[in-house]
Amino acid sequence: MAFLAEALKRVKPSATITITQKARDLKAQGKDVISLSVGEPDFDTPDHIKEAAIAAIRRGETKYTPVSGIPQLREAVARKFKRENGLDYKPNQTIVSTGGKHVIYNALLATLNPGDEVICVSPYWVTYPEIVALCGGTATFAQTYIKDDFKLQPEALEKAITPKTKWVILNSPSNPSGAAYTHDELKKLTDVLMRHPHVWILTDDMYEHLVYGDFKFVTPAQIEPALYERTLTMNGVSKSYAMTGWRIGYAAGPKHLIDAMDMVQGQQTSGTSAISQWAAVEALDGPQDHLPVFKKAFERRRDLVVSMLNQTRGLVCPKPEGAFYVYPDCSALIGKTMPNGKKIETDEDLVMGILETEAVAAVHGSSFGLGPNFRISYATSDEKLEEACRRIQRFCAELR
Repeated sequence: MAFLAEALKRVKPSATITITQKARDLKAQGKDVISLSVGEPDFDTPDHIKEAAIAAIRRGETKYTPVSGIPQLREAVARKFKRENGLDYKPNQTIVSTGGKHVIYNALLATLNPGDEVICVSPYWVTYPEIVALCGGTATFAQTYIKDDFKLQPEALEKAITPKTKWVILNSPSNPSGAAYTHDELKKLTDVLMRHPHVWILTDDMYEHLVYGDFKFVTPAQIEPALYERTLTMNGVSKSYAMTGWRIGYAAGPKHLIDAMDMVQGQQTSGTSAISQWAAVEALDGPQDHLPVFKKAFERRRDLVVSMLNQTRGLVCPKPEGAFYVYPDCSALIGKTMPNGKKIETDEDLVMGILETEAVAAVHGSSFGLGPNFRISYATSDEKLEEACRRIQRFCAELR
C-alpha cells in the first residue's frame, strides 16, 4: 500500500516558489541576484495598521476566534463591499480565511465532486489548477492572446463551458499578465454566464486597488446583479495594504456557500490569527492614504519596465492596466543559442538562462499556462528594476 496520497500525483510544485527559492540559493552563494519572481509589494505595512495590531495584543486579543472571523472584521468586509463595489452582503455572508488561497481552497473543497470542471483563464495564477486537482475536480482552460492584451473573449468563454462546468475563476487585474477588464469587457463575459445558469463565478479581486491611469475597477456581481446568487467575490489585504505575511483573505457570497466553507475551515484551521484580523479591520476601515502612494510608484515602475523590455531584442511587452506584473512575449528568442552553446527551446530555458548568467529571477510563462512568455514582478525599487532590465537586455543581445 502506497504511503503518499494519490492526489499528490495530480499536483505540481509552485513554479513561483521554486524560482524564488533558486534565487535565494544563488544569493546565499554570494551572487548579486535581483529577484523579480515574487508577487509581494516591497512597501511596509502602513503604520496605523501595525499600531492596531499592537493595540489588539495589549488588549489581550490573543485567543481563538470564530471560524469565519471576528464579528468586527466580517462587518468591515460587508462595509467594504458596499462602499467600494456596491454589493450588499450581510456579515454572515462573509468569511475570513488564512489568505486568498485558503478562500479558494475552501470554496472548491466544499463544492467539487469528481468530474466537475473549473475553467481557468490562461495565463492563470499557478495555484488555480492545482487547488482544483487537490479538491478532486478537473481544471479546463480558456485561452487568451497577446493581441487582446491577454483578456478573455466571450467566444472563448462560451466554448470552454460544458455541462460539467461548475465554476469559472476570473482574476482582474490578473496575475500574471496585469490585464484588467473594463465595465464593457466584463459585461460581455457576464452575458455569456447568464446563458449558463449551472456555472458559478469565483472572482479573485486581490489586486483591485492596484489599477493605473483612469482605469475603473469593476467586479462581476456588480456588473450583473442577476449573478449575485452564484458568485463568490474574493479579496484580501495582502497586496493593496502590503500585508502578505499577515495572511488575511476574505470573501462574500450566498449564505449556504459561506456556511459550507465555514464547515470546511472549521476542520482545517479554524479561525485565522486574531491579531491579523484586528489589523485587517483597521486596513479596511481606516485611512487609505497609502494607496495613491503605492499606485504612483507601481505605475512609474510599470512604465519603466515596459519601456526597457520593448527596447530588448526579441521581446514584446504589452502595458497592463493593473497589478504589478508584466508578461512579455519571448517567442522570437525560442531556438536561439546562448554563448555557452546551450539552445533555448522553451521559455523555462530562457528564464533559467537569465537567472544563471545574469542573476535576474523571473518566472516562465508555461507555468502559468501560456507561453512562450515570462512574468516579471515590478514590486521592487526603480534602481533594481532598471539594473535587472539592463541585464535582461544584455542576455538577449548575446543570443545567436
